[in-house]
Amino acid sequence: MHSGTSDEQVKTITLEAFADTIVPGEKRTPDDRAIAGVSTGGGAVQSGALEMLHHPATGITAGLESLVGMLNGHATAYAADKGITLDDTVPPFVALEFDDRAALIRILTTPGHPEKSGWVLLALFCNMAFDSAAHISTHDAIAQGHPGLLTIGFELPEKDGLWRFKDYSYGRQFAKPHPDTTATGSPA
Repeated sequence: MHSGTSDEQVKTITLEAFADTIVPGEKRTPDDRAIAGVSTGGGAVQSGALEMLHHPATGITAGLESLVGMLNGHATAYAADKGITLDDTVPPFVALEFDDRAALIRILTTPGHPEKSGWVLLALFCNMAFDSAAHISTHDAIAQGHPGLLTIGFELPEKDGLWRFKDYSYGRQFAKPHPDTTATGSPA
């Protein structure tokens, strides 16, 4: 790989490419190698997948370097098997085209693959960054225009910052409140 690339840069760009394969987004710049650009708008990377993966609550932060090394090793083997010549100026997984990245992740997450649980966990956290912004407060995510919450149509809070759902999330009331429910919604 390019001599000017540090281990931290390899880790970052590889994890970004993995996250972008899970929830694709738009390239940040025309020469963006991590994000394949197969989708419009923000994907997992723009939604904070790297912040999520580095959050201590995930329990995977200590193993990220190992996962990056394994992923790049699998990408090298995949490329050799498919007769793909990899660009050695970027990490092997990043050098793969999007369809090949996705195919490799399918292989790694297939039932029976000995490393499946680790790759599924990594994918889960990338998805969580997009669809729930679990790594930051919901108020901050909304204020920052979080791409995932915007995409799924997450309801905005009222002017006082509180969420109220006057029109029931399913468009109809499923059950009547218990007769002893207080005005604040608490059971009596």
